[in-house]
Amino acid sequence: MEGLHFIFFADPMCSWCWGFAPVVSALRRRYGEVLPMRLVMGGLRPGTDAPMTAEAKAQMRGYWATVAQTTGQAFDDAVLEDGGFIYDTDPGARAVVLARRTSQGAALDYLERAQRAFYAEGRDITRPGTLADLAAELGFDRDAFGAALAEDGLRQETWRDYAISQRAGVTGFPTLIVGPKADGTYAMVSQGYAGAGPIVSAIDAMLATVRPAEA
Repeated sequence: MEGLHFIFFADPMCSWCWGFAPVVSALRRRYGEVLPMRLVMGGLRPGTDAPMTAEAKAQMRGYWATVAQTTGQAFDDAVLEDGGFIYDTDPGARAVVLARRTSQGAALDYLERAQRAFYAEGRDITRPGTLADLAAELGFDRDAFGAALAEDGLRQETWRDYAISQRAGVTGFPTLIVGPKADGTYAMVSQGYAGAGPIVSAIDAMLATVRPAEA
């Protein structure tokens, strides 16, 4: 992606990323193609293979309550009632990357839909069938999307995202940066949750003074 743009490091099963979803929507509406957004999967808990313990679920409910209170986003913890639920973030991330093959906009739309399904609707987005259903809601061919989720090439593409996130020094999600500036560097917009107001004010101030890198 050339020219000034956002890079958004996120995960579909990151509760603070769900809390940040309205901010992402606001930024997309306000800045559009002036500051397009590139989405990178951070890799929250990819490859987890053990069911959550009762203690872990109780702790998770506490986290979600904090996010709900801070951000106003809706939460439904029904998925945690499944005794065998495994908090593997890789299937959902692969689905976002698959949608991204269409466009960055499609990936951002899918990310928001998957977050809403998991957090607000209590649906298990570790299941390929659920991920395919969500894709169909957004206009994708359900069967083709479901089949592609199992491709090894998609898995590798997704893990490359995780490597990009690690090389960038991203240690938490959501993380939003903007650039490149004239010197080739990127500026931190938000590391963790922040409301739309302060972010918009900071970005508007930056745009008034920054000179982008030469194409």
